[in-house]
Amino acid sequence: MRPVVRNLMHRLLLSGLACFSAACGASMIPNTDVEDTSENRAVVNFTEEYRKAVEARNVAKLMSLASADYFDDNGTPDAADDVDFKQLRDKLSLWNENLIQARYEIRYRQVQYVQDRVVVDYTYTGSFRVKTPEGERAVRRLDDNRMVLKRTGESFKILSGM
Repeated sequence: MRPVVRNLMHRLLLSGLACFSAACGASMIPNTDVEDTSENRAVVNFTEEYRKAVEARNVAKLMSLASADYFDDNGTPDAADDVDFKQLRDKLSLWNENLIQARYEIRYRQVQYVQDRVVVDYTYTGSFRVKTPEGERAVRRLDDNRMVLKRTGESFKILSGM
């Protein structure tokens, strides 16, 4: 066999193997970067409840998703911005008073299981209409977030990351 033909056949074989191995890889939950397992689907479904409650401005639902042990340090060493369960209720009530409309989308990046916790990393896009002293205004946010969950029977509770 001529070297050019052999080289071409070798490349075709390698390309075919690469395509085959990609097709045999783990399947992902649609529109996420998360492997499609029953455990991961349960986590994504629970977190979707949170997302829908944000869009509906449903403080009662958001509080029902939070653990009584909720605590968030907001990623800073300053205790002044820490939020516990009671402060979360107050913060969400104020948020709801000033929020007119919300659109909140989540792109799930990773779900990790660490001891009795589930760590959900995602990127969110939020478009909000809010009341300000100057009148209504539109606010947009695009950022990464980490939500930490704890399993409670068949469901979860949010420990931090709201």
